[in-house]
Amino acid sequence: MPLNMTKIAFSAESPASLRAWLESHPDEALMTTRYLPKRHEEMIGGSLYWIFEHALIGRSPILGFDQRPDGRWHIRLEPRLIPVQTKPKRAHQGWRYLTDEDAPRDLEEGESAGDAMPPKLARELAKLGLV
Repeated sequence: MPLNMTKIAFSAESPASLRAWLESHPDEALMTTRYLPKRHEEMIGGSLYWIFEHALIGRSPILGFDQRPDGRWHIRLEPRLIPVQTKPKRAHQGWRYLTDEDAPRDLEEGESAGDAMPPKLARELAKLGLV
């Protein structure tokens, strides 16, 4: 099974703005990172799970990694946001690995993100130890 990673949706104003940014790229969306993940070969075919307001809200499949001329790296992503069942996740710097066992499930066909727990509610319930 491919390995996944988590990343904060930095500068996204909402899940809709994150989706719009991803979908504005015709073939692949490029996200920049300073360092190549040590386990990058395991991550091709996995997904980048996006954190928004302290919750995992969606994922973008990882296509690969390319080095830029300045030494940084591009994470090549499919230009789409696949909604997942909202799951509380603390904010962190950079990225973190995420196994399939710990990843939230994709939302079913016809199930809307509104049917899942809203990120703010999930965060508050997690603080109380209820989820």
